[in-house]
Amino acid sequence: MRPPPALALAALCLLALPAAAAAAYFGLTGREVLTPFPGLGTAPAPAQGGAHLKQCDLLKLSRRQKQLCRREPGLAETLQDAAHLSLLECQFQFRHERWNCSLEGRTGLLKRGFKETAFLYAVSSAALTHTLARACSAGRMERCTCDDSPGLESRQAWQWGVCGDNLKYSTKFLNNFLGPKRGSKDLRARVDAHNTHVGIKAVKSGLRTTCKCHGVSGSCAVRTCWKQLSPFRETGQVLKLRHDSAVKVSSATNEALGRLELWAPARAGSSTKGPAPRPGDLVYMEDSPSFCRPSKYSPGTAGRVCSREASCSSLCCGRGYDTQSRLVAFSCHCQVQWCCYVECQQCVQEELVYTCKH
Repeated sequence: MRPPPALALAALCLLALPAAAAAAYFGLTGREVLTPFPGLGTAPAPAQGGAHLKQCDLLKLSRRQKQLCRREPGLAETLQDAAHLSLLECQFQFRHERWNCSLEGRTGLLKRGFKETAFLYAVSSAALTHTLARACSAGRMERCTCDDSPGLESRQAWQWGVCGDNLKYSTKFLNNFLGPKRGSKDLRARVDAHNTHVGIKAVKSGLRTTCKCHGVSGSCAVRTCWKQLSPFRETGQVLKLRHDSAVKVSSATNEALGRLELWAPARAGSSTKGPAPRPGDLVYMEDSPSFCRPSKYSPGTAGRVCSREASCSSLCCGRGYDTQSRLVAFSCHCQVQWCCYVECQQCVQEELVYTCKH
């Protein structure tokens, strides 16, 4: 049984990473700086000829998607950036949860209809939408460039001198890349397509018009404006909130339209179906496992570092936690020296680390 197009998207963004590269993104603590695009804007030109074709062949894509990739120089690198970005953001948002977006068990998880699966589809489509738009404005794609449709009230009053993120091209290409909508009579396909659209919509909602003034003595005689996407961290936070309030759905056939529609299950003792989910809601079909013990969906929580005040109780699933002390070096007693540098001493302090018991 071939996976629906939406499943191919999630598989792309979470399975396209080589194992060694993927391992480098484990262990987020929340203190790391999210830099998914090192050198963006100064990157070398997209791979040409055989190198580009080879990169497309190495990605986990459907036959049709590989054909599109081979026709779009620069796309292979962009897809890899999207995979990195979605994984980084997923692991950051779930760093304190029992399921921490580990790559272990991801294949089994993508086959189910859990809330976590819904998030994977949404963050994957959001990362690809965001990355494509940024790649266009950075000159990393051959067939797209800056956004050229500001849609402002008076174009005479605004001058466009900065390259804007091309969200219009990004969403158009993504719709084509995912292929025609299928599975209208299949609940799982409808759910996956809905969650994929939630991710795209979350990126669209973060598009802003940014302007700078130019003129004598600080006047704003001329304004230069461009379209700019919000940082992907903000998109990730929105999707995490949607995950936390995700709606469990079943389906009912709309006789007039001849297709399945998503509805919340009927309440106990009632034959009336519940309300339809809103366009921005993440939806799921089945309750999630506890993720406490190792399974085909996750490695469990044994050995995970937790916060005694905030997360150990939930994360350790009632098994308790071990306490260890370690010495941590840090800069202290810093003083600004004459002219050009800061001089610091090295201090050491004891730090307690809490890890969930096995």
